[in-house]
Amino acid sequence: MKQRFISLLRVSTDKQGISGLGLEAQRDHVDRYIEGVAGELIQEFVEVASGRKTDRTVLDQAIELCQVYNATLILKSFDRLSRDAHFLLGLQKSGIRFLASDNPQANELTVGILALVAQQEAQAISSRTKAALAAAKARGVKLGGFRGYLGRTEDVGQLQRSA
Repeated sequence: MKQRFISLLRVSTDKQGISGLGLEAQRDHVDRYIEGVAGELIQEFVEVASGRKTDRTVLDQAIELCQVYNATLILKSFDRLSRDAHFLLGLQKSGIRFLASDNPQANELTVGILALVAQQEAQAISSRTKAALAAAKARGVKLGGFRGYLGRTEDVGQLQRSA
């Protein structure tokens, strides 16, 4: 019997999801692995969510389908699953089989170490982002984006004339 897989592709932002580039690279890597082991892809799930979040409905649906089909959850890499070590280790303890196509030989020890590394990287990304925003603000860059207020007609007209 062929090994069955449920794939999960994840990007962190809507912009990444719209471009599709990160998703396409993940899909290609996962598909090549499944083909290489003569496995069967039951379904693919695509998620646009931070890897630091633990409340992820798409991931929950993928896990549920893994249980129904007795399938393995496959991702391109473990950081696509989560950047929260506690969450990843909890999933490992739940009995769900999962593997990363870029590291299919990983065992429980390796997954535990990689979970901690992914969590550290999430913290480093957060620190770098905060530092970059603080530096931009210090240079006088107005931070923030569109918040749903278009302005009064006179204000918008004044902006258009000055541009």
